[in-house]
Amino acid sequence: MSDIELADVGTGFGGRRKLLIGGFLIVVAVIYLIISSTQTAAQYYLTVEELIAKGESTVDRDIKVSGAVEGDTIEYDAKSLELRFTIVNVPGDLDEIERAGGLAKVLHRAVSDPSEPRLDVLYVGPMPDLLRHEAQAILTGRMGTDGVFQANELLLKCPTRYEEEIPLQSEEG
Repeated sequence: MSDIELADVGTGFGGRRKLLIGGFLIVVAVIYLIISSTQTAAQYYLTVEELIAKGESTVDRDIKVSGAVEGDTIEYDAKSLELRFTIVNVPGDLDEIERAGGLAKVLHRAVSDPSEPRLDVLYVGPMPDLLRHEAQAILTGRMGTDGVFQANELLLKCPTRYEEEIPLQSEEG
């Protein structure tokens, strides 16, 4: 083989190797970006009890938490749009809620029980019409170092307004 042919063979293999390494690096970079963006966007779905138990490990993390609104704690400042209230722990297990008689009963029992864990909430924005005693609040935000949940999204459900009565079943015998 001449010197030119040897150079072409070496370049072909070296070029292929460079292409494989470049492709590998691109795949690694894409995998890294997917993992890092997934971790950043991931939210924890916790009950009030779970959130309190986790303590400072939840600070500066996006969290979604649900609880029953304690009506006596609702305070709204129309000038600053600051809304403060407390939510009470409700179970996160749907089967447990169903066994307890449904969401309305669970929310009522939660706010009536002084031993249930509670969480203070701060939300800045217009006061929602459905914010009332025993409404279910689903909050997205971050736990503050002061122990107050800083909500940036607030969804409310008033179960007594949406629950349909279950028709009585007759027993045939």
